[in-house]
Amino acid sequence: MNGAAPSGAGNPGSGLAGQTPPPGGVRRVPVFVWVLVGLAAFFLLCMIIFVLALIAIPTLSATRKQANELAAIKSIQIIDQAEMMYSATYPSRGYACSLRALGGDPNAGQPSADAAQLLKNDMATGNRDGYIINLSNCSKVNLSGTERMTGYTITAVPQTPGKTGNRGFCGDETGIIKYDPTGGTNCTQPLESR
Repeated sequence: MNGAAPSGAGNPGSGLAGQTPPPGGVRRVPVFVWVLVGLAAFFLLCMIIFVLALIAIPTLSATRKQANELAAIKSIQIIDQAEMMYSATYPSRGYACSLRALGGDPNAGQPSADAAQLLKNDMATGNRDGYIINLSNCSKVNLSGTERMTGYTITAVPQTPGKTGNRGFCGDETGIIKYDPTGGTNCTQPLESR
């Protein structure tokens, strides 16, 4: 010995005694470490998806309610137009007092005052896009022994308030649509004021 302390510099076998390094100087990672890393990544991905779902579900519900409300407003407008066509086609009757009279099967024959075929069947049933639609409160006059309808009210209320829609809507022969913020038929607020 020349008096220098032994060092591990330059010795590829330095480290723990009895271990030989892998070829090329690369250390192998045990399989269980890769399994743990994979599980951690899987749980992280699941947590991200869970958080996104918590954010998206209320948004989807609100979007569906809004779409149902817009469809109810459009339904009232379509029924108003059908009533105008009905009163022009059957002037002695005036307006129809039921959705069934505005509906009717086109394959059943010619339109009539009791089945004018002005509404599609899904709308004439009164259940559409999470709303229950009704035609009622018909006002009438008696002219020469014949009753003529001079007014009507259309209501559209959510099938499940707060779930299929928040507001109830009402329309009449004036063409003005109002709404009830509680989902009922006490429509006092003009639609434009929202």
